[in-house]
Amino acid sequence: MICLVLRVNRHSFLFYLSERYIVHLLESLENYRDKIVSLWVERTLDGYSSGFFKKSKDLFANPVGVNIKQGLTELFQLLITDADPDAYRNPLDKIVRIRAVQDFAPSQALAPILELKWVVRQVFSSVKEERPLVSEMDAFDCNIDRAALMAFDIYIECRERLYQTRINELKSGTHILTDSPCPSKLLKKDQPVPDTNSK
Repeated sequence: MICLVLRVNRHSFLFYLSERYIVHLLESLENYRDKIVSLWVERTLDGYSSGFFKKSKDLFANPVGVNIKQGLTELFQLLITDADPDAYRNPLDKIVRIRAVQDFAPSQALAPILELKWVVRQVFSSVKEERPLVSEMDAFDCNIDRAALMAFDIYIECRERLYQTRINELKSGTHILTDSPCPSKLLKKDQPVPDTNSK
């Protein structure tokens, strides 16, 4: 019997899991890895209006789609091998760094991480032999929650860097030279237009 302890704030929750169950769950996650990751990537990229991100596999032509797919694939492999949570940072960075500078609310930017719970349950529910696992996924859900918390930290770091870049551009005056819809251009557009008729 394995005792899993999940600490949330100052509260601790205990889950008692058999070793046989853990082995079965990890084997099933590995066996259905391609199907799970494919559905996970598809649902994440559905959040974009362009279908191009799903089609092109060229990193230079489609850095958004390729990096998100790579990040989710690497993250899933770490989750099912019970890797150290610190190892989640690199694949999460690939995903979150992109979504942090796009037109997503924070909840939308980070939703794909938690949606893995739904994806796994959908895949297991479609297979009769695996359906019992749907109600016994506490350990795996804990790993996903840890990844989501780390993703939030990375998101905040990225947004802070973005805001600092905007401030530096405004201070240096380089925003005047910006001629494309980058962050400094968008910020300039939001500033009030001086009233030239008051003179």
